[in-house]
This record gives sequence, C-alpha cells and structure tokens, in this order.
Amino acid sequence: KLSMDKHIFITREETERILETEPRQGKRNLPWQLSEGIKLPFNLLEDTNTVNEPEVHDTEGDYWECLKGDVVFTVGGKLMNPRNVKKNEWKGDGIEGGEEVVMRPGDRLWIPPGTPHSHKKLDGTAYLMITKIR
Repeated sequence: KLSMDKHIFITREETERILETEPRQGKRNLPWQLSEGIKLPFNLLEDTNTVNEPEVHDTEGDYWECLKGDVVFTVGGKLMNPRNVKKNEWKGDGIEGGEEVVMRPGDRLWIPPGTPHSHKKLDGTAYLMITKIR
C-alpha cells in the first residue's frame, strides 16, 4: 500500500487517458488510479461551462497549470462581501479591481495566499492542474 512518505509517479499516458474522458457539465476533480486513501497535494480539475465563486485562502497559495482548453481567471483586487466558509478560506460576491488572465495549454499561474481569485469557463471544457502550497 502506498503512503505519502513514498514518491508517486504518474505517467503522461495516464494523464492523457484522463483528459480523454467524456466531460460533464460543471466542475469536478478527475481521479488518477491510485490506492484508496491517497490524497495528493495536487488535483486535475475538469471545468465545463462554469463560473466559480471568488475566493481567498489565508494560508495557502494556488499553482495552476492549463493542460487543455482555455479559461479566464480574475486575480487580485478586493473580495467583495467576504464571508468565512471554512478555516482560512473566504468566499465573496465578486472581485473589485482584479486583473483578467486568459490561460491556454502550457500556461501557468501562481496565486499567493491572501489573493482574491476566481475562474470561469463559459464555452467548452478546460483541464487544469492545481497544486495547493502552504
């Protein structure tokens, strides 16, 4: 059985296999074929025709990589009407003064802790790798 104190190798072929699955409406994490109970510090996100609620993480940053499709992020500015949804995480009604960034395959985006952000995919599907960094 794998444990988090051992390395985990995921092949390009495994990632490509996952990227070829039939997309579903909305947002979901796509699983790699790992042993049960393994929680990686990164996820493969499928985003189809969605607009995500703006958020801020107090203690962790998000490192995004676009693998397929394109997606628009709004980053920075001020979170409007913030409400605490869980420890060290806030959601809001919008972002005032943020910058829009369009991510395409091969693009990467670092969002430091404390930075408001949201993303949307209004037409089609995007596949993004997200790594949470504390």
